[in-house]
Amino acid sequence: MSALVEVSGFTVTHASAAGPVPILSAVDLTVAAGESVAVIGESGSGKSTLALALAGFLRPGLRVHSGSVRVGGTDVFAATDAERRRLRRNRISVVPQNAGAALTPTLRIGAQLAEALSDPVRPRDPKVRSEAVRLLGQVRLPRPEEIVDRYPHELSGGQQQRVGIALALAGRPDLVILDEPTTGLDVVTQAAILDLLAQLRSELGFASLLVSHDLGVVAATTDRTSVLHQGRVLESGPTEEVLRTPAHPYTRALLSAIPRLHRPGLPVGLPGAVEAPAALAPGADAAPAMTVGELADYDALAEESRAGFRPAGTFTEFGATVLEVEDLEIDHRPRTRRHGTGPTVAGVSFRIRQGEIVALVGESGSGKSSIASAVAGLVPPSAGRITMHASDGTSEDLLVGVRRRSRGLRRRVQMVFQNADTTLNPRRTVADAVDRPLRLFGALRGAALRQERQRLLTGVGLRAGLADRLPGQLSGGQRQRVGIARALAPDPELVLADEVVSALDVSVQASVLRLVDDTRRDQRLAYLFIGHDLAVVRGLADRVIVLDKGRVVEDGPVEAVFGGRNHPVTAALLAAVLEPDPDHAGPSDPEAVTFTLPEGLEFAVIGDDRVDHGEEVWVEPAPGHRLRCRRVEARRPSTTTV
Repeated sequence: MSALVEVSGFTVTHASAAGPVPILSAVDLTVAAGESVAVIGESGSGKSTLALALAGFLRPGLRVHSGSVRVGGTDVFAATDAERRRLRRNRISVVPQNAGAALTPTLRIGAQLAEALSDPVRPRDPKVRSEAVRLLGQVRLPRPEEIVDRYPHELSGGQQQRVGIALALAGRPDLVILDEPTTGLDVVTQAAILDLLAQLRSELGFASLLVSHDLGVVAATTDRTSVLHQGRVLESGPTEEVLRTPAHPYTRALLSAIPRLHRPGLPVGLPGAVEAPAALAPGADAAPAMTVGELADYDALAEESRAGFRPAGTFTEFGATVLEVEDLEIDHRPRTRRHGTGPTVAGVSFRIRQGEIVALVGESGSGKSSIASAVAGLVPPSAGRITMHASDGTSEDLLVGVRRRSRGLRRRVQMVFQNADTTLNPRRTVADAVDRPLRLFGALRGAALRQERQRLLTGVGLRAGLADRLPGQLSGGQRQRVGIARALAPDPELVLADEVVSALDVSVQASVLRLVDDTRRDQRLAYLFIGHDLAVVRGLADRVIVLDKGRVVEDGPVEAVFGGRNHPVTAALLAAVLEPDPDHAGPSDPEAVTFTLPEGLEFAVIGDDRVDHGEEVWVEPAPGHRLRCRRVEARRPSTTTV
């Protein structure tokens, strides 16, 4: 195969008082026509900088120090602006990490596709509309002739991501850059998106460059993989070889930091944030290679992590109940239009004790985030009770909105949101974000405030020098860690963690998961943990609640739920998990882990309106492990009159 992309000796720097500091250092990379290549590494390693450089983009303050990037024979950074625009329109496209944020909220889907399909833009042209409908159908969206007239907020996360893919394919590109295309999606939706991308690549013949921290996705979808660390390629080769028999100590340490579904527990992980490299020596075109000592350190970390998995479900020192949810119902439908489909959440009940981590899992739209938002006071429930219990025996009602809660109650319940990009003030520094709750709830000032801020930032793997930066100057993983530090600042009793590690690379993820586990052990902090990475859930949680269309279909201790004998919804979620092992990267058979019910019962299928279903009951395969079922009413035999 001919080389479509050729990156040679490519060094990108930003200015500092000591001289140019490398962001990318003497990078070599090729992508052949029709090939799928992955770039992996920690947050801040230069993955996104390299990917965007292929399209001729550099963040403000960065410059090309040496080397070249060629796409289809065109030197991207030597080309004119007009040539680069043509390259981006006709040969290169990008599928962003968060399609919902990348789509224009005030434009219908068809109008946004028209921008990519016609020049000048002609959204009312019947031919343009017909092509937009064809593209939406090509990415397997149902009823594309209706979706073309919808706004982005009227689509689910998985549907928005498919629209992002359609936009990327509008110009029939030779190269598609995939920047974490499935981050934030549940495992079932992720499997569907990855299967779609594989089919489209086979049908259309485009090449792809995948930037990802999910090595299960890398194992399942790519031909070759390059490993980046501090802007330098440490290892490159066929994906199967890199993941099965990594040659570099850093790659071995990176792989050892990944939670595994078949090996429950929490890995030791890497040190945390990637330290910034030193300035280039005068006249140098690349940073020095990793030292012998650093190589030995990574080998030691890999060995420690292999032997150091902290077993899941072994913490039993729970205290009194902190949170009690009873028959919770949340209905987002207008009161005048409550017909057809039911409420978003209905009949959900659970408790969380001091030091306990309870996980909510399920597909997108199953109600996980709605439940957390109701507990946080951001969404008003339509029925049920939410109660916060104090250690002195008193209780407070959490059904009131967050603005009507007392300062003490607001301190006790904190939330870490899934998307740190939209929850941090872009005009306030990291220090401002963490200092505010310290001042509001802890009344800290001066040296005491600075000391506590530094303790919190260090605890989530952030360097002291980042305190004065704005969110836009941080990587996505760094912004998420600021959100976690801010939530821990008021010394809460309950943390609502909504997909808190979905945007983090595996090394930082490991350190954050350890932080969560340590705070619940040392501070008896309770967590309601929402996650779509079931290996993370198995390694961290004590109990698991499986949701389907807003109802609980299974719950129980983590080892019971992940040990088989499951409801079909849980079995489908487990079957869709991708492992970072080439031998186990594909989906498994959900029927293999489905529980066989006693005679007279069948699994309750949420939304199934067949009239011959009897009353709902719970079946317990093991103590405390429940499956939602229905009694099957006996059918009367048909009779014939002679």
